[in-house]
Amino acid sequence: MREQTKRRVFIIDDAVVMRKALSDAILQDPALDVAGTAGNGRLALSKFPLLKPDIVLLDIEMPDFDGLETVRALRKINPHVPIILFSLMTERAAADTMEALTLGATDYVNKPAASDITTALQVISTELIPKIRALCHLPEKPSIVEEPPALTAAPLRLSPAPHLYSPIQIVAIGVSTGGPDALARLMPSLPANLPVPVVIAQHMPAAFTSLLAARLSAKSPLRVRECISGEQLVPGCAILAPGDFHMVAYKEEDVVRLRLHQGPKENFCRPAVDVLFRSIAEVYGTRALAVILTGMGQDGLKGCQALHRFGARIYVQDEASSVVWGMPGFVARAGLADKIIPLDQIAEEIVRATKMQLAARP
Repeated sequence: MREQTKRRVFIIDDAVVMRKALSDAILQDPALDVAGTAGNGRLALSKFPLLKPDIVLLDIEMPDFDGLETVRALRKINPHVPIILFSLMTERAAADTMEALTLGATDYVNKPAASDITTALQVISTELIPKIRALCHLPEKPSIVEEPPALTAAPLRLSPAPHLYSPIQIVAIGVSTGGPDALARLMPSLPANLPVPVVIAQHMPAAFTSLLAARLSAKSPLRVRECISGEQLVPGCAILAPGDFHMVAYKEEDVVRLRLHQGPKENFCRPAVDVLFRSIAEVYGTRALAVILTGMGQDGLKGCQALHRFGARIYVQDEASSVVWGMPGFVARAGLADKIIPLDQIAEEIVRATKMQLAARP
């Protein structure tokens, strides 16, 4: 690969050992280069205009000028450069990370302690570098790690194709990279009197989902909260799968409820979109609407295949408005999407789907 085609990474971290570990890992990828490093945000801001990096790695907890201040300042200089937060997930750092995502950071990766350099190198290799490549629009490298086998799913019970799509009874959303910002733009546009429940699987660790739900709820007409296992699904609510738990819908007599479990990860994720979507297909069939938003990888593809077989509707976010067109792109390229929609039009399409009857596909 020619030198000028390499994507330039700017590393901002107060720990010398971590800057070295990040630099070494980045330089092992022939598509990446280190644009420069800085030990705090103030120094980083002085270097940024000269370096003109393609992407920024940023620690949250730094002396003098921390990550939050740095995100605010960087977004004034450049509103588009991707910023990945790479920080220890203490309780305070988790809250600060959510705040940084609100301020315009693009994504995050949990940083192991600097003393545990072996784990840190593994996380950099398996989690951070793939996100850098995805946000720099580089092709995904084949994984050398085998995914653990998933639980065998029960055979799908196919129902006859209806003559009409009835108005939907559930909206199921799957989202990953870029999700907090996408949800922060989508959820406030859904009305408080939405006549159906909304369920969301966002790839996030346990420390984050309660914070995300609280932030979304504060800005949205709908109440957004984490799932409580066994609760009934009712219209006008938005339920978020907690980090490290799969969320599934099931029917108990005539009541639809949600259940949480910690079965094997799927697509290296828990919660996984595929797990949620398969359960939605079983319970709601043709009366479900699945929405796939921005995200890396292909979680949601198998779930959308199940939903499609049941005659459900499937909308995906378009490439232009996605941070990463991985998850929606896989569904669209598989021919499963009924509509490919810009993010700012998805809420309107969801509301329309709760009211309209449409001719069934062949």
